Amino acid sequence: MRVERISFSTPPALLKRFDESLRMLGYEDRSKALQVAMSNFVTEYAWRKEGGKPGAGAILLTYNHESHGVQDALTEIQHRFRSVVNSTTHIHLDESRCLEIISVKGKIERIQALAKLIMKKRGVTQLKLSTVTM
Repeated sequence: MRVERISFSTPPALLKRFDESLRMLGYEDRSKALQVAMSNFVTEYAWRKEGGKPGAGAILLTYNHESHGVQDALTEIQHRFRSVVNSTTHIHLDESRCLEIISVKGKIERIQALAKLIMKKRGVTQLKLSTVTM
């Protein structure tokens, strides 16, 4: 495979953390690790322009279950989006925080709409959407 040689600038602290991470993961050189990182970056954000195409993935969210009505709201939203919601795993993180992992499959624009609606709910503290195009 043909490759192009590139150069870029980065803060020393970030480079140090990157080198530590690639050693921990077993990469023998930066080039391969950067190729994987770039590929992951492109894949992670490619779905944003794919709208009507099918995709699959997971929505990871944390929320404070003591926030009034948040659990009912999340359940109602997932039922409204049952065309893309396949399953949900619920994990208790501590006395008040929960993690939900929602597996999704369907039109990317519907998955995006679901994630946006969930993020707006009071009590939701973090949300990460990870998808792949099909």
